[in-house]
Amino acid sequence: MAAQQITRGAIDAIFNDPERANSEFPVPILQCLQIKTLEAKAPAAGASERYRVVLSDIHNYVQCMLATQANHVVHDGKLLRGCIVRLKQYQANSVKGKNILIILDLEVIDSLGQPDKIGEPVNVEIKQNNGNTMIGGAGFYGVKTETQESKPAVQKQVASRPSGGGGPSGNSTIYPIEALSPYAHKWTIKARVTSKSDIRTWHKASSDGKLFSVNLLDESGEIKATGFNDQCDQYYEMLQEGSVYYISSPCRVSLAKKQFTNLPNDYELVFERDTVIEKAEDQSAVPQVRFNFCNIQELQDVEKDATVDIIGVLKEVGEISQIVSKSTGKPYDKRELTLVDDTNFSVRATIWGKTANSFDAKPESVVAFKGMRVGDFGGRSLSLLSSGTMAVDPDIPEAHTLKGWYDASGRNDNFATHSGMASMGGATGRTDQVKHISQVRDENLGMEDVDYFTLKATIVYIKQDTFSYPACRNEGCSKKVTDMQDGTWRCEKCDVSHPRPEYRYIMTVSVADHTGQLYLSCFDDVGRIVMGGKSADELMELRANDEDARLTAEFEAANCRKLSFRVRAKMDTFGDTQRIRYQVMGATPLDYKSEAARLSELIKEMSV
Repeated sequence: MAAQQITRGAIDAIFNDPERANSEFPVPILQCLQIKTLEAKAPAAGASERYRVVLSDIHNYVQCMLATQANHVVHDGKLLRGCIVRLKQYQANSVKGKNILIILDLEVIDSLGQPDKIGEPVNVEIKQNNGNTMIGGAGFYGVKTETQESKPAVQKQVASRPSGGGGPSGNSTIYPIEALSPYAHKWTIKARVTSKSDIRTWHKASSDGKLFSVNLLDESGEIKATGFNDQCDQYYEMLQEGSVYYISSPCRVSLAKKQFTNLPNDYELVFERDTVIEKAEDQSAVPQVRFNFCNIQELQDVEKDATVDIIGVLKEVGEISQIVSKSTGKPYDKRELTLVDDTNFSVRATIWGKTANSFDAKPESVVAFKGMRVGDFGGRSLSLLSSGTMAVDPDIPEAHTLKGWYDASGRNDNFATHSGMASMGGATGRTDQVKHISQVRDENLGMEDVDYFTLKATIVYIKQDTFSYPACRNEGCSKKVTDMQDGTWRCEKCDVSHPRPEYRYIMTVSVADHTGQLYLSCFDDVGRIVMGGKSADELMELRANDEDARLTAEFEAANCRKLSFRVRAKMDTFGDTQRIRYQVMGATPLDYKSEAARLSELIKEMSV
């Protein structure tokens, strides 16, 4: 049965007759003969694993590389030796006379497969001259040389470019973005600029400078590129959002600074003086934008400060307002939006600066955001990163689905909010369950998997000796700073020094209900709620001024405060021992009216 599924002759056609492969074998089905983890010669910290796979169509076999975006089939235990797979997206390359496939997307359709290979496949032979080839990446990504006869790129082919196009050489090589690494040399990518930042400046004791960044997209993935100082002047006006460019080395490939990008790529680019950039004549062969949407209900399970893509119907549009940055003292314009989707949840989303001022979408429009940072103040909220983008009523299937739902029934629906989840009980339809402390312990929540639950409890003790830490004052950074003993506090992450830190809560509180007692860990947003709105800076000022009585009074006022906590239970390792850590993801004061209604419903259910 497995042999009948396999598309025989597909591998030979992919490399020797691409037109026939596209027409006869658009989605080839092959057998996996081998899986091997590749060890990089100089592994970089945080870099993803790479896997080499051998696939067969019974007649031929071919060496393949899994792109990191497809690694999940290995991590999930689906891709096994002998299983049958469907190739949904790939790129064919020639490397030193050998053929190789870069697998961008595949589906395992028979995880049992066959214990042994089917047939006696042989290595596929090259029957045509594809021009000069060269090895790229860490020795396993091939790149294809473009020639005059190359055809326009299609989804499963490496992009092509006419020779003599004004690039670094007559025959320039095209790499997929996914293949770029610090070990790649003499490469060219063909990519669309999906977003471009404003020019930003910095001023330090040691130097001044300016920079801008762009996000680049091709069929294989996305990567951020940054130009500093002279390169900012050289390339800023040239690179226009929405246009497609050839970008060629020399261009530095380095580990991505995750705090400054919304892209999942392990690497980023830095333009250099001799980087070659030219606009492509063919502007249509590269995708416009790529989303990886998270629905609004799923936000409750997303970590704070994670970056997500969101699409929703615009329910409310707030007015422009201003806040003043604590670190710089500069004012920033912002606008708050309310988004809803067909999970019957809503979320508050904040947009900033020029995006906020120019926003003119009408309520009931469908808006897609790429690069939203998740916050947890009072529940879940979203903030559009400076590198993020927004599209109003985009022509994509998800937008059409949402529009149809909203017009049919969503306009009259009621929506649950993440900020009110902890006090609205089961009436919101959320997935978290309300637990007593004894149930948390008896059910071993957090022992095997990460578990979320709601706990209604009273604060009985707050650990006061280490309730806060000195943090960086830069917006978006909460890393601990070091006292340099010269009147400044240094943040290694931002590479800046501040005259004083911003203190943030990192609290351990003991809470109790009628079934028991539990210790919870709280960070800054929750700490402010626990302390009745007081910031850690305010309390540390009391300690610095030896106002111990007032400081003690603040903690005494917090004791016996009743709150509804949304808690994450997860197994952590402390030293040589493991124990479950209970971290508060959000907290709200009890809504006694809603609680009374919930208890009334429970009593009615029990009396039936």
